[in-house]
Amino acid sequence: MSRQLTAADARQSLTAHVESKGVEIYLKYGPQIGWAALLRLLEDRVYVRYPCEIVFDATSLLPGEFVQPVQKARQPEEGFTIFVHPVFEAQPDQVPGLVLYHLVTINYGEFASAEDAETFGAAALGITRDEYYERLCGVSDQLGADAPDLEPTHEHPEGGCSCGGGCGCS
Repeated sequence: MSRQLTAADARQSLTAHVESKGVEIYLKYGPQIGWAALLRLLEDRVYVRYPCEIVFDATSLLPGEFVQPVQKARQPEEGFTIFVHPVFEAQPDQVPGLVLYHLVTINYGEFASAEDAETFGAAALGITRDEYYERLCGVSDQLGADAPDLEPTHEHPEGGCSCGGGCGCS
């Protein structure tokens, strides 16, 4: 008797897949993924499906957004421009964590969830999902009052992420 796969099964499979890819990135490019390693990663088609370039420009960002990938043409094979808020140009050590979050949507499109992005980014950086989420909250706070509330995707053990409220989870 065969088992009928459900949407929940597919979701669990994708989450497991992105976590394993994140661990592979950590092993190949870590343990500390800096600016140079990020640029090499973006060229690695094993982990980044489409060509990507990073541009420090807020023009394509909504108020409070720190990163937004934008497809260059109709076909994703033409690549993506990853717009990063210019405040982070002077903080290149912050950029890999921000970009990693969005690589999941570049690779898997609308099938990827916020949970998948957190799982992937955390695994690639060799930290827990809670630690990764805390980092994203801290980055959100750097953008000040215009920063959007990040929707929490899981419970934090302390009941909040201790980021001063900029992520909306406190």
